[in-house]
Amino acid sequence: MDNQHPDLRALYAEHLRALQSRADTILQRCGLDHLVIAAGQLHYQFLDDRDYPFCTNPHFKHWLPVTRAPGSWLVVTPGRKPRLVYLQPHDYWHVVPAAPAGYWVEQFDIVVIREAAQARAQLPADATRCAIIGEAGAALDGWVPDNPRAVLDYLHWHRSCKSAYELALMRVASRIGARAHRAAEQAFRAGKSEFDIHLAYLAAARQTDNELPYGNIIALNEHGAILHYTDLAHAPPAQLHSFLIDAGASFHGYASDITRTHAGAGADEFAALVAAVDTAQQGLCSQVRAGQSYPQLHLHAHHVLAEVLREHGFIRCSAQAAVETGVSTAFFPHGLGHPIGAQVHDVAGFQAGEQGGTLARPPGHPYLRMTRVLEPGMVVTIEPGLYFIDLLLEPLRATSAGKDVDWARVDAFRRYGGIRIEDDVVCTSGEPDNLTRAAFAQLD
Repeated sequence: MDNQHPDLRALYAEHLRALQSRADTILQRCGLDHLVIAAGQLHYQFLDDRDYPFCTNPHFKHWLPVTRAPGSWLVVTPGRKPRLVYLQPHDYWHVVPAAPAGYWVEQFDIVVIREAAQARAQLPADATRCAIIGEAGAALDGWVPDNPRAVLDYLHWHRSCKSAYELALMRVASRIGARAHRAAEQAFRAGKSEFDIHLAYLAAARQTDNELPYGNIIALNEHGAILHYTDLAHAPPAQLHSFLIDAGASFHGYASDITRTHAGAGADEFAALVAAVDTAQQGLCSQVRAGQSYPQLHLHAHHVLAEVLREHGFIRCSAQAAVETGVSTAFFPHGLGHPIGAQVHDVAGFQAGEQGGTLARPPGHPYLRMTRVLEPGMVVTIEPGLYFIDLLLEPLRATSAGKDVDWARVDAFRRYGGIRIEDDVVCTSGEPDNLTRAAFAQLD
């Protein structure tokens, strides 16, 4: 646990009141009496009794900071204290979930059960009067999650804007991630392999692979051109040209998502390009403001990065022309970012309103993960990148637009793989609140 975490009791009580109010509203609208949320179940490998790492239902951990209690349930009934049905089995094969404790327990009516089937007696009598949220595998004696669309749409829409409690958790997750990023950079500077850099990250974060919010991307040299590279070579390359790390941390079920790119010793031109992308990224972060269209910010990022390509000699045409002809997409093929919170890629990124609906992506940008207009309380990642990916550049070389690319310079940079800079940024009613930069600043 991070030793800088704040006193969460008051923030949590306010957060819970908001969740209870939302539950009351949507249950009344749908003519239902209870919101029932399953924590989830363990899943086992095919033809084996080995379970996969447990990942709790995000709706469950939105209500309470419990992430390791498979088989547990939450029952929310208007006018009553929420009931936590907490599975703490008699088990000498595995670590049993600890007894509920901490700043949150006083807010719940807690019933401890020893077998999963005992939860049935603690659930409301009539399942048809309930909205049951969870995965299909959580079904229990006729209690099958039905995930009503109207309920999910409403809850997801309002989950987009984080409470002060959620932001406090994300600040701690950001501090843990920033500390571990510094350790990973030191390991890179010491000439370590991808595998050893990863171990240095885990040691600094004090989290296992399964506790992290997602699998670390630790990419040296040309591996930075593989957007989701997770192979972790055990031997370092003969020469360290570059290092791209995309890695986060978790705190009470909430995530940070941070990417940095570092140039190796003597890679001065690449270091200059990294600095240019970092400057561009900070400019984009400054535009995370209420009323800003996220897809428009994504399109603006293409123009900004195309200008970086032009200034650094990779293209000869204007930034506008590079965007119009698709040249910029060959170097920047992914979206600008995504919502983040209880999930790394959080919900409702495309939702039109609390009653559902979908806001389409701009044509030609199939990998954008958010199409909403920003509102105070939203947290989004801003992660522009420039890459040297053969699969995308070779088709460009064969087009008429390819004549505007300095291919000799591109070829010289293939050894570096690519660049991505990513921060987690809160939209407020005024200036953006960059959780990531603040976390790194606290280390300085």
